[in-house]
Amino acid sequence: SSVSDALQAHTIANVQELIARRGLRPGHRVIELASNDGYLLKHYLAAGISVLGIDPAEPPAKAAQAIGVETLIDFFTVDLAARLAEQGLAADVLHANNVLAHVADTNGFVEGIARVLKPTGMAVLEFPYVRDLIDHCEFDTIYHQHLCYFSVTAVDKLFRRHGLFLNDVRRIPIHGGSLRLYVERVENVQPSVTSLIDEERQLGLTSVDYYRDFAARVEGLRQSLSALLKDLKARGKRIAGYGAPAKGCTLLNYFGIDTDVMPYTVDKNRFKQGRYMPGTHQPIFAPKRLLEDRPDYALLLPWNFADEIIAQQADYLAQGGHFIVPIPELRIV
Repeated sequence: SSVSDALQAHTIANVQELIARRGLRPGHRVIELASNDGYLLKHYLAAGISVLGIDPAEPPAKAAQAIGVETLIDFFTVDLAARLAEQGLAADVLHANNVLAHVADTNGFVEGIARVLKPTGMAVLEFPYVRDLIDHCEFDTIYHQHLCYFSVTAVDKLFRRHGLFLNDVRRIPIHGGSLRLYVERVENVQPSVTSLIDEERQLGLTSVDYYRDFAARVEGLRQSLSALLKDLKARGKRIAGYGAPAKGCTLLNYFGIDTDVMPYTVDKNRFKQGRYMPGTHQPIFAPKRLLEDRPDYALLLPWNFADEIIAQQADYLAQGGHFIVPIPELRIV
């Protein structure tokens, strides 16, 4: 998670706001579920606030430990939450970014939050908003890790089931359009929540009809991008990829973009370099490969960070390169 400058800026702003909003100081504790490499908790730690990360993935968890972020290498469950509460490790603030949609036992996960949150604590969660996913044809966000796609209406009911209340919510642009939830034990629902629930009802978001033409729009995008790539290849243009995100696997495999069309991709994340894209088998190199090889076009797979990546790759553009941004609308930069 620390690879993206835009995500870091987003995270720092969130942390700074919550420190001020909740009056956090030494003696308070912040817990993060799916804490990754400590990208968020390190900013609380720098402010002298006690932190605890929980993440089952060993490499990023050890990276967090290496920078001083205490991290349990484990899945967050009701039982783990109960053990933490028994040890007095309850949270004044609990973060859970881009994880609620990943867990198989959604109710167990939320019940765990209820058990580990202090009576005066606040849980702050982020995840992609199903409304943006459908409206912007973000079909590639649908992949094996993502088991649920939430509306405000759905999460309001989910948290109430476990004695928690969605008191505030924001729409934020990260990851193509996400929600940030502010959840507490005491009900104090703000207009931001009621207005979004009203909007969802008026839009028909809670009805299956809202989703009926999604597949047809995805197919239209597939045809448009396939036609563009075919035309570029016919004109002798060379095409590479930029990025190796999980969403890129969905796009490449569903659209049938193999190594004949796009021989390789590049990614800033050194843990991905030297590996391959699943299914379509493009090797993954460091971004400097674009300047060395100078392909005519680069298909931008992490389109949700398009502005950041395009700014980083100004030298590639200056040499005559172009980016193909597939979503939310097909365009060439």
